[in-house]
Amino acid sequence: MNTPRLLGLLGLLLLPAASAAPFVFDQQSYRQDVQTLASDEFEGRGPLSQGETLTVEYLENAFKKMGLAPGFGDSYRQSVPIAKITADQNMQLKVGELVFNNGSDFTARTEQIQPSIKLDNSEIVFVGYGINAPEYGWNDYAGIDVKGKTVILMVNDPGFATQDPQVFKGNAMTYYGRWTYKYEEAARQGAKAVFIIHETAPAAYGWNVVQNSNTNTKYTLVDKEKNRSHIGVMGWVQHEVAQKIFSAAGLDYDKLKLTAAKPGFKSRSLKLKANLEVKNDIELATSYNVAGLLPGKTRPDEWLVMHAHWDHLGKTVHEDQTRIYNGAVDNASGVAGVLQLARHFKDLSATQPPARSMLFSAFTAEETGLIGAQYFAENSPVPTKQLVAFLNIDGMNVGKEVDYILRYGEGVSELENYLDKAAKAQGRWVKADPRPQNGLMFRSDHFALAKQGVPGLMFMSLGDTDPDYIAHKYHQGADDYDPSWTLGGVEQDLALISDILEKLANNDDWPKWLEASDFKTRRAQDGR
Repeated sequence: MNTPRLLGLLGLLLLPAASAAPFVFDQQSYRQDVQTLASDEFEGRGPLSQGETLTVEYLENAFKKMGLAPGFGDSYRQSVPIAKITADQNMQLKVGELVFNNGSDFTARTEQIQPSIKLDNSEIVFVGYGINAPEYGWNDYAGIDVKGKTVILMVNDPGFATQDPQVFKGNAMTYYGRWTYKYEEAARQGAKAVFIIHETAPAAYGWNVVQNSNTNTKYTLVDKEKNRSHIGVMGWVQHEVAQKIFSAAGLDYDKLKLTAAKPGFKSRSLKLKANLEVKNDIELATSYNVAGLLPGKTRPDEWLVMHAHWDHLGKTVHEDQTRIYNGAVDNASGVAGVLQLARHFKDLSATQPPARSMLFSAFTAEETGLIGAQYFAENSPVPTKQLVAFLNIDGMNVGKEVDYILRYGEGVSELENYLDKAAKAQGRWVKADPRPQNGLMFRSDHFALAKQGVPGLMFMSLGDTDPDYIAHKYHQGADDYDPSWTLGGVEQDLALISDILEKLANNDDWPKWLEASDFKTRRAQDGR
């Protein structure tokens, strides 16, 4: 027996498995991706525009060049049937003798596929926060009939108003505080219109964001009933407008809202009528989600998704002035990050292929309600029970490195353990969401997958390292590529995300939901 040779072989067997190659950031290609996607030529990457055509072609070509397989069968594209709805902005809201101007005083739009929606002497009902939450013992719709009526309500939830951790989740917004929920619940209650009262603190953004996000072309998925189950008019009003409306009803809004944050609040009619006509130009069309697939070697039917939404607000023309919303940080920076990670793992697969399949994706129409993500979640290329996790980048830290990583949500899923360990390996600490009242957990594409039970992590740095961003750049024309960006934050975050992806792609873990929720219930239905 050749003892030295045998000992040598045993030594090799006892060596630890080879670790993944460290992530190497290609700053030049990253800059090129962001600069291209956020260029004026791409017209703000509005869905169903020339900007979409250029964006989808760019991403598809990038995945092909890397050598990734198509993410949707034999195609890199997933067709998303949506409606493009442009409301005539020459409208006014009339409440009794009061007349309000679109844009400056209120906004109104619809997702119903109708050329015109009218409020004709529609009774206005104040429903507090417009929340029906049995688990919190709260129902603003109890004892009042709003069928066919116009409801006016407040943004966020009573927890934020009271700052009491025993009320909902205190300062941290629940999904009941999101505007999307407000519209959904009002529709379930049979209301015809909703006007959310805007205030900067509870909304987490200024009126300019509401105006920019709701006075241009919007998009929606289309069901067989032409979205007739959706709320007819989706509106917002300025705080000052609400004060005038309540005053006309003989009420003090600022005093009444205090009682609306307390248990036992009773909704009430304002005994005022709303009149409004929303005229729509409607185009039924197809937009696209884009994805490339790196097949797993040993468990190809188990998929891990790495994602960023490709769309932004497009462009607007007002008084012959064209404004392009290039969305460099939100979210060209995230899409470029996904491309970096895709290149890294494709190169690594030559010697260390992942056990599980890895899908690198970019979806359409996130900015108008997670539309592409919702369609993907309901029409996933594999059943949702085969999706291990959904990691989502929505705006990167394009500045210097920081000694922390942001965590959105706490005690939500076991993926937080992966974040903790990856941060520790970098010598960083995990910083809780500094603005939990903003409800960022519910405002990006991972949330659409969470509704189908798939746990996720969101990586977002909007405004955290750039205090000027939310006030002057977020959803505004100033969100442009800047060659002076240092990108230190991008490099360290992509390395962290790469660490998490590598572990999930090669272990046999199925991260679980921690807190009782609809997400946990839905996952259990899939046997996970």
